[in-house]
Amino acid sequence: MLEVQHIVKAYGKQLAVNDVSFTVPNGEIAVLLGPNGAGKSTLIKSMAGLLRYKGEVLINGEKNKTAKARRDLGYVPEMPAVYDLLTVQEHMEFIARAYRLENWEADAAQLLERLEMDTKAHKLGKELSKGMQQKLSIACAMLPKPQVLVLDEPLVGLDPHAIKELKAMLREWRDAGHTLLLSTHMIDSVEQDWDCAYIMMLGQLKAVMRREEETESDTLEKLFFRITEGEVAEA
Repeated sequence: MLEVQHIVKAYGKQLAVNDVSFTVPNGEIAVLLGPNGAGKSTLIKSMAGLLRYKGEVLINGEKNKTAKARRDLGYVPEMPAVYDLLTVQEHMEFIARAYRLENWEADAAQLLERLEMDTKAHKLGKELSKGMQQKLSIACAMLPKPQVLVLDEPLVGLDPHAIKELKAMLREWRDAGHTLLLSTHMIDSVEQDWDCAYIMMLGQLKAVMRREEETESDTLEKLFFRITEGEVAEA
């Protein structure tokens, strides 16, 4: 379970995230929607413990900066962060050693195969395209099988087959009881692959919609544009 409680993050006098709270239970995919500059990435970096902020983030009831919470949280950043001089296979081994994983080789091989990276196992990080780096970043985050997986714009730069496969993998993880939070500014990219949607604008959480609440006349897309276009007009 992921719990975000009254998160506030400011850069000087500018509030990037203003008192945001929500909960994503086990076995659900939540999407965090909003235009560029809404505060999504700042919020997610706070969840990952990369920024100082006010409020609390709990991973399965533990504060996100504790060792147990770090073990249970997987994070895919907006910009892939790979090591230039490590091969794809060495990245997987590095993660396995860092998390002290046992019998990890088969899981790593399966992840690389599903993401079409198995033929790139001996490629250095600096030799990979941005899309391949994104796939490697996703594989590294998924290898330890964290209970909570947070992905910031994970579909950007991926080819259509990789997008289809990643969505299938995320659905499988949800069905296995994991907690997933997917951030994006492209509402059409999430389609029906969500259980709850949170819409951010100007650093605040403006609307929440559960999948079962969506109707033909009141879709997530219509809610999104009603919120974001209305807020832009007011601003």
